[in-house]
Amino acid sequence: MNIKSIIPKHIKLKLRLIKRFLFDINIQFAKANNEKTSFLNSISTIQEIKKGAFYDNKVQNLKVASSKVETIIINPNEIFSFWKVIGLPSEKNGYKTGRNIIQGKISEEIGGGLCQLSSIIYITALKGNLEIVERYNHSVDIYKENERFTPLGSDATVVYGYKDLRIKNNYNFPIRFLISFEENKIICKLKSKEKIEESNLDFKRHYKQNNIEVTTKINSKQHCVSTYKFMELN
Repeated sequence: MNIKSIIPKHIKLKLRLIKRFLFDINIQFAKANNEKTSFLNSISTIQEIKKGAFYDNKVQNLKVASSKVETIIINPNEIFSFWKVIGLPSEKNGYKTGRNIIQGKISEEIGGGLCQLSSIIYITALKGNLEIVERYNHSVDIYKENERFTPLGSDATVVYGYKDLRIKNNYNFPIRFLISFEENKIICKLKSKEKIEESNLDFKRHYKQNNIEVTTKINSKQHCVSTYKFMELN
């Protein structure tokens, strides 16, 4: 018998959070900061929030989480952690039910849709040539081309306690992410005290027998390879 299969989900999560806590003891994370600092330079990403099931809930989740991201200033050598900023996605914390991909299948979870926020932060960080400390792509490609809100290979899935998005400020000046909404669009801006040259991104697909591999290049240099299984049709 697989012992892990009989351990309750909340116990598994608690153990994972303890493991994370111990691993993170000596890491310098970015925190909320009310300091009045001018960030005059910016790099932007705009994405459509696609209409669909739980659309209103998804927008609610994105706005609740974005309000927390905007409080963070990332000083030199500090690390932005998505989950340390966002916290537990629960009803108590203002989140609603939305669509998520869990173990390769579409399901309904509290806080569903937050992956669009982590993904737009990730691709904006790539444009700014920031150091990506931790990032995971989705395990399956569930979208048709006209349904995508971001290029395949530029996503960053997040699972509380398990999968985080972590970005290090590798510049010698502070930076921050600001999020805004216009109609059915979400806009992410990487703001900085000094100018950051925007990098050119390329996502090259390689079709295999059972999956797709996407090579991410930054200014023509390979950054990472993301692998996706084909979506199983029911």
